[in-house]
Amino acid sequence: MNKFVAAVTLALLATGAQAEVTEDMLANDATMTNQVVTNGMGRHLQRYTPLETLNKDNVKNLVPAWAFSLGGEKQRGQETQPIIYDGIMYITGSYSRLYAIDVTTGKELWQYDARLPEGILPCCDVINRGAAIHGDKVIFGTLDARLVALDRKTGDVIWRDKIADYKAGYSYTAAPLVVGDLVVTGNSGGEFGIVGEVQARNVENGDLVWTRPVIEGHMGTLNGEESTMTGELNATWPGDMWKTGGGATWLGGSYDERTDTLIFGAGNPAPWNSWLRNAGDKNDGSGDNLYAASRIGIDPSNGEIKWHYQTTPREGWDYDGVNEVVAYDDREGNQRLATADRNGFFYVLDAADGGFISADPFVKDITWAEGIDDTGRPIFNEDGRPGNPAEAADGNKGDVVFASPSFLGGKNWMPMAFSQKTGNFYVPSNEWGMDIWNEPITYKKGAAYLGSGFTIKPNYEDHIGSLKAIDPDTGEWVWEYKNDAPLWGGVMTTAGGLVFFGTPEGEFIALDDETGEKLWSFQTGSGIVGQPVTWEQDGEQYVSIISGWGGAVPLWGGEVAKKVNYLNQGGLLWTFRLPKEMASAN
Repeated sequence: MNKFVAAVTLALLATGAQAEVTEDMLANDATMTNQVVTNGMGRHLQRYTPLETLNKDNVKNLVPAWAFSLGGEKQRGQETQPIIYDGIMYITGSYSRLYAIDVTTGKELWQYDARLPEGILPCCDVINRGAAIHGDKVIFGTLDARLVALDRKTGDVIWRDKIADYKAGYSYTAAPLVVGDLVVTGNSGGEFGIVGEVQARNVENGDLVWTRPVIEGHMGTLNGEESTMTGELNATWPGDMWKTGGGATWLGGSYDERTDTLIFGAGNPAPWNSWLRNAGDKNDGSGDNLYAASRIGIDPSNGEIKWHYQTTPREGWDYDGVNEVVAYDDREGNQRLATADRNGFFYVLDAADGGFISADPFVKDITWAEGIDDTGRPIFNEDGRPGNPAEAADGNKGDVVFASPSFLGGKNWMPMAFSQKTGNFYVPSNEWGMDIWNEPITYKKGAAYLGSGFTIKPNYEDHIGSLKAIDPDTGEWVWEYKNDAPLWGGVMTTAGGLVFFGTPEGEFIALDDETGEKLWSFQTGSGIVGQPVTWEQDGEQYVSIISGWGGAVPLWGGEVAKKVNYLNQGGLLWTFRLPKEMASAN
């Protein structure tokens, strides 16, 4: 943003004028410290603030400013990231709710509850990860796979549109992404044999502009007409299995303005049983099941695929490829992309074309692969793949194997952060494995389409969660912060040298970005699986985090779920401030 635009924006805010949210504001959100108008504190998803008022010396003086209860019985997991603009904070809640809150007092201004139908099929709790904002609209998705645009001042519906058919297992939980005049979404439902897709709509009226399925054989659309096929029909899928091939794009995407590229991840192929997809016994590329378990670069103007990189070809462990892709410059000034995959490897890619640069483990135990070769392809450990049930004596259950990480991943959805100050990434990870086996399965609309059974187990007695500082240039771990329960919330870094994150035990924590030393913590009363943000207001720095235990761990966690079944649910948004008079106090 140029200095004139920035000055006008600040002047409008200072006078209380209701300025609309512009593309310039979205593009420069990472540097505009009086607002948070994008998921990820910038569309590159670095989750880094240049604010340094709050720092290592004074963070101990951070105090609660106000708290906001989501109320009622609709608690469950709260995974939202707040959006802050023009004196109002917008958060989403479980069961597809959206709240507008006075950012100064914590008073509710309005609330919108989606009217969810009977029979929705969310796989992993009734969570929502946040909203988008543009113009005079705040936009979010609902569990019945709809997109809703509300008037940001009143909460009245401006437009709504259907993403997909919830009766077939589709849903939506991610924060939408606004780029230019488009609002871009993925879809959820990978455990129901759906087909992953990215969709772009006109942000003003919700009209569909283009669609891009991420499984080969499916046709994209542009302006209501068929455009091009994704991939090549039956190049890596047998028979008709591509028609129910999975690859849900359920986490949403990022935008790299340097290359004008949308970057989305595709989830696991369906079903989980890789032997049915000709992926169990072939390593010649024919069973790779493109573009599942991949990162995909998309042209925002027309939905065409620019490039792809598949993190787990021949996927058979539910290692989704949806984890966020963060655009950054390395220490030598090279334009890079980074992603920490569910499969346990931290990848660095070339921002220009998604080309493979490096991959290093970010968890301690990986059994499915010995490593990643120079081409970026896994070196498979064939003993690590679940067995073929067709070869079993009874034909009902293949050989049971222990696989690590578990299907919930070395890292799941919870977003990592990049520090422009240290050049390191801060990655929330979990050290766990699973017993997994394959079973026969056939597709039925709206029914679970797994073909596998599993039991998750902790790998260590003293911790499951592990926040790691990782040098992306070398893959080395700078430090590790261990936590008893699994980590399931997002991370934020600051120019003041702090790393913020929360734990299922309810602690909101600030660490030293260079050493990992705990500098401050606050007990929020319920497990934290949300995403922190920070901003500047009236000359003071504020920090917010939502607290409310839930998500996939208590539903799918096996032995791990039993270990954390004492944790209480809740739904409380905490906002903290560093008082002016304490900013310079030691």
